[in-house]
Amino acid sequence: MSPSPDASPLRLLLGVQQHERRRLALAACFFFCVLASYYLLRPLRDAMGVAGGVDNLPWLFMGTLGATVLVSPLFAWLVSRWSRRQFVGVSYRLLIICLGLFYLAWTLSGESWRLWIGRAFFVWLSVYVLFAVSLMWSVMADSFPDREARRLFPLIGAGGTLGGIAGSALAGVLTESHGMGIPMLLAALFLEAAVRAMQALTLRSAAESSEQARIDRQAVGGQVRDLLTGLLGSPYLLGVAGFILLYTIGSTFLYLLQAGIVAAMASDIQARGALFARIDLFVNIATLASQLLLTRHLIARMGVPMTLALLPLLSLLGFAALAIWPAYALLIFVQAGRRAINFAIASPTRELLYVPLPRGEKFKVKNFIDTFVFRAGDQIGALTQAGLNTVGAGIAATALLGLPLCAGWLALAFWLGRRHRQLTLDPIAPTPDVSATVPPSASGEAHAPGSS
Repeated sequence: MSPSPDASPLRLLLGVQQHERRRLALAACFFFCVLASYYLLRPLRDAMGVAGGVDNLPWLFMGTLGATVLVSPLFAWLVSRWSRRQFVGVSYRLLIICLGLFYLAWTLSGESWRLWIGRAFFVWLSVYVLFAVSLMWSVMADSFPDREARRLFPLIGAGGTLGGIAGSALAGVLTESHGMGIPMLLAALFLEAAVRAMQALTLRSAAESSEQARIDRQAVGGQVRDLLTGLLGSPYLLGVAGFILLYTIGSTFLYLLQAGIVAAMASDIQARGALFARIDLFVNIATLASQLLLTRHLIARMGVPMTLALLPLLSLLGFAALAIWPAYALLIFVQAGRRAINFAIASPTRELLYVPLPRGEKFKVKNFIDTFVFRAGDQIGALTQAGLNTVGAGIAATALLGLPLCAGWLALAFWLGRRHRQLTLDPIAPTPDVSATVPPSASGEAHAPGSS
């Protein structure tokens, strides 16, 4: 007898059901292209950021926060008036146009202008990545019901991680041999490929589900002010914002300390870019291994509360270790490890928090949290680190300051996980593993009801 489709290797090893494969492949391709584009550019951004001195990085974070404030209302206006396919395509293609302008400015300018072009690029890319990734996950939360999302989001994240590996590897080679221009052009091509994958995904989802077809044609609606009213009126969304804020503050502490180390180790912008690219490559390889082998099983067996709490708990241990042994090697290891755990485990789990919410909150409020709140955490962390540097505080003092932040972050993670369980009407914390579940119909399921 031939094996049934339910006994296929994809189902047994990865929990993927037959009717989900094409949508999963398109979603993973979408995220692959988004992160390949970003990781081609991230080492350039980091190298340009330290070119004018590490002491100027807090000012670049402030510029990023200001740019986010300007862009968020514009994005909310687009979301309110255009269909999902329209505003996603327009948003990514605006990024492609900006990237082309930076390419022309960099290649045609002299050395006297490149410092300022580099600073503008740092701010732009810092805004770009948050909007691009947040928008991608908004589409995913709008396209997959909760039962599918718990199984498939880690695999979609793995597609993004493969893109990060490809982008980091290409950046390490191209930056040293061809300078800054070629990575910018290649990143633009990846962004256009992301738009094509998104369009194919929405068409496929609409073909499988009349509800998805209706959603794809409709604008989200509402007003620009929904950014704030939706956030401030929801303790749950305020908790999500607090979770991201605390993560970002701690990450900024470690990023600025790491940037100072890299600036001392490498003497020119291309060498620094290559070093940052190697660190990114290590992070993405570790992330991919976790996403394929660990994340889905953690969510299935431990539930959202415990899985969401892993990153705060391990961060608490990492900061405690740095307070006791403030070595450079340990600092880079803790920073890289936190990023890998965030991408592999915390990020897919955090995106589940949005699945049961109304569309306006998935696109408007989520994007505001993922951009403005994230960059506000950057700014708080950067100003705090600048103050610590002024009084001569080192790695150990920064780590001690991070300990109470991680403790509060851990408590918040448990609360959010329990609240998510209530919103999805799931009285039991762990989700049954896919091998024990009845497959949903090929037409898909409705999102679990919930409110903000």
